[in-house]
Amino acid sequence: MKRRYRAGVAQSFARQSGAFVKTIPVARGGLPLLGHAIPLLRDPPAFLADVATQADLVRLRLGVGSAVLVCSPDLTDRVFRDDRTFDKGGAFIDRARDVVGNGLSNCPHHMHRRQRRLLQPAFQPVRLPAYAETMTVEIDRVLKSWRDGAVVDVNEQMSRLTMNVLTATMFSDTLPQTAVREAYEDAETIVSGIIRRMLVPAALTRLPLLGNGSFDRAVARMRRTVTTLVAHRRDSDERADLLGAVLAAHDPETGDALSDDEIANEVLTFLMAGTETTATALSWALHLLAEHPEIESRLHDEVDTVLSGRSAAQADLPRLELTGRVITETLRLRSPGWLFTRIVTTDTVLGGHPLAAGTTVVYSPLLVHHRPEVYPEPTRFDPDRWLDPTIPRTAFIPFAGGARRCIGDKFALVEATLALATIASRWRLAGLPGARVRPAMAVVLRPKRLLMRTIRRA
Repeated sequence: MKRRYRAGVAQSFARQSGAFVKTIPVARGGLPLLGHAIPLLRDPPAFLADVATQADLVRLRLGVGSAVLVCSPDLTDRVFRDDRTFDKGGAFIDRARDVVGNGLSNCPHHMHRRQRRLLQPAFQPVRLPAYAETMTVEIDRVLKSWRDGAVVDVNEQMSRLTMNVLTATMFSDTLPQTAVREAYEDAETIVSGIIRRMLVPAALTRLPLLGNGSFDRAVARMRRTVTTLVAHRRDSDERADLLGAVLAAHDPETGDALSDDEIANEVLTFLMAGTETTATALSWALHLLAEHPEIESRLHDEVDTVLSGRSAAQADLPRLELTGRVITETLRLRSPGWLFTRIVTTDTVLGGHPLAAGTTVVYSPLLVHHRPEVYPEPTRFDPDRWLDPTIPRTAFIPFAGGARRCIGDKFALVEATLALATIASRWRLAGLPGARVRPAMAVVLRPKRLLMRTIRRA
């Protein structure tokens, strides 16, 4: 089974590699036939850190195909800024489309501008206070279930928290708790399985192996729930939630609106992209704080001063400065979204090297965030490095950049900061003796089996 899976990885990339240029150096550590697939999957941070030292562009061999990995922050920004030439596509994006269709994060260039205009009103700053109020309620709901001295699966708890937040802000009170639980279970199945489907030929995803059955059932159930809810809300009173804003949106240039099928794609995109990424960032933040007690102590001093034991609200955000820097540093050090693909749509030049149309271009926030010339001691957890105003924006890309920058970036940052501040005001989470926490191989680079003990703060 392992041999078949590894061969599938190579074949999937081979089909989409396009032409490559031999002047681009080949990354070290490749294996005969399989190329770089195994070291990339075995230890992504170590492999990418080594590749980044070799050149600004590095060729990855994956079976008989290849892809060009962009290692320079400036060239990565070029890819972002020219999203017509470097369009959404490649093995990762194609498999994501199997789940959420051509939602905003996956759609090709020719569809993106219209969808962005239609969705932007739902994420206007004026709506954030209402969203933040709902976030506070849902964060409290999860934390009230914690017990002093209990051992919890942190990633599971944070995933439930972020799923509750997103379903509440998106659907108001129209989604029953049973459906919320099902959405959480389905999201877990999809997030755990999608990386396998991204890295194997499409034909294998239709066979009864690699968990395809449970994956397909989870996708079908989640889409069925969302489609039914969208249709129901079309005929009901308008609500001041995220779905209501999307349903009411019209293109200011054409008067066009999103169809029910398009809205279902967008809702599925929000559910998938807006839960696991934030949950992963919170999980890593709690783990890193436990490993750095001096920073944890300073964080407790801040939340005690600002909150005095109550839940964090949006009005507190300007005073939660260290909390915000902890989130930012976690997004740098443990980038949840770690590898993405684009497809070259027309012959072009990048970093002095010609790239033919059809070439797969790969970029990695995890790689860019560990460039030592930008971030001294890049593996060190140091929230205070963000007091330096000279860090270039092109070197911090947890939400991508350019026209395809994540539309929910501010939503995610507000949610993560409110959640971390509220947790820290009431609880300490301590690591278990002898536990070794490593990244799990998934579509997001989340901690694998992060068990911690809850300790109630006075």
